Amino acid sequence: MGHIEDRWFRTVAVDDDKPVRVKTALHGKGLRYRVRYQGPDGRERSKSFPDRHKKAAEDYLTDVESRRLRGSFVDPIAGRITFAEYAQRWMEQQTFDESTREVTERRLRRHIIPKLGHLELAAVRPEHIRQFDRSLQVAGLSDGFRSVAFSNVSSILNAAVDDDRITKNPCRARSAKPPKLRSVRVVPWKLEHVEALRSNLPRRYKVLIDLGAGCGMRQGEVLGLALDDIDFDKEIVRVRRQIKIVRAKLAFAEPKGRKTREVPLPSSVAERLREHIAEFLPRSIALPWETPTGKPVAADLIIYGVHGGAINRGDLNKKIWWPAATRAGIPQDRKNGMHALRHFYASTLLDAGESIKALANYLGHADPGFTLRTYTHLMPSSEERTRKAIDQAFGYRSARRPDDGLDPANTEETAA
Repeated sequence: MGHIEDRWFRTVAVDDDKPVRVKTALHGKGLRYRVRYQGPDGRERSKSFPDRHKKAAEDYLTDVESRRLRGSFVDPIAGRITFAEYAQRWMEQQTFDESTREVTERRLRRHIIPKLGHLELAAVRPEHIRQFDRSLQVAGLSDGFRSVAFSNVSSILNAAVDDDRITKNPCRARSAKPPKLRSVRVVPWKLEHVEALRSNLPRRYKVLIDLGAGCGMRQGEVLGLALDDIDFDKEIVRVRRQIKIVRAKLAFAEPKGRKTREVPLPSSVAERLREHIAEFLPRSIALPWETPTGKPVAADLIIYGVHGGAINRGDLNKKIWWPAATRAGIPQDRKNGMHALRHFYASTLLDAGESIKALANYLGHADPGFTLRTYTHLMPSSEERTRKAIDQAFGYRSARRPDDGLDPANTEETAA
């Protein structure tokens, strides 16, 4: 049990055993009352209060003991570590893939630590979170970037709560609201845009269009496609790897979310793939797996550079994609990157009546709900289906009465 020590007086026994309060050598110096209690690690902790504040010391001790009984006690010393130091420990404990680790470290280093790193965990308040988000907004950073940065900060502080370093996460305060993402509707390319871009690409890169628009593959997945991933007999493409840029170096890795999948191979795409493979024979290329220091893995890539090496997507975009887009009359805008081909693929399948669940599988989305939220506005209108269903229920045929719209052969009139 904890207790309160009076540093200015001590009680001593005299000859007749009556206790007497006498001044200590510290009388009148410093804080008078010291609350002493045992921390979670068994070591003694203390907190001092000035003269005439004994009630505050008693309240503090009562609060400490009650929180210990409820199992919600947090040692104040544990929260004295700085946000920067704790964030570093948090990063070391994460199981991110290497590319995610790289961008998270960069975000922490450039934007989060400069604003919050100097604060002790226990000192972080909702006002600091609000100021942090506002600083990102003033710097002109996008809502999406701000949202991810806010999530990173919240995750770090959640871990601090779980580690009993702080009692609550200030990011969850009602006044510290995460950035609201503006809903941006996907506007898919028309077929003429797809064909125009394909016609303006060099021959060895035209297959990028076929795989992106015809199979819905991501850019890295297309660049990492190998000959044995294509099954012409079963008419499927197995999406099993991608090429990523990790620490400025190329590496093979599993598809996004580690979600491998099989995608239907349309005959039109298969024919163009055969033509491409006949002209540009697949080349065995070895890259490290997952990280620059990972074990090298070889694959017979069907797309590679003019010098025979794996393609860096940054170089591809700068030297091949955007020049071809400019020649095709397509503005150089982020929404017109290779990802636009996936939107074209999704809109084409939805227009043909494909289900959201199937589309999510083909696109490699872990959550069909994400697919629905992204593409719901592209789904065919149910209005025509409704008209047909009601017409059929009412027995509608070619002729109908102008007054009620019903086929007289299927209605009965009752005299008034």
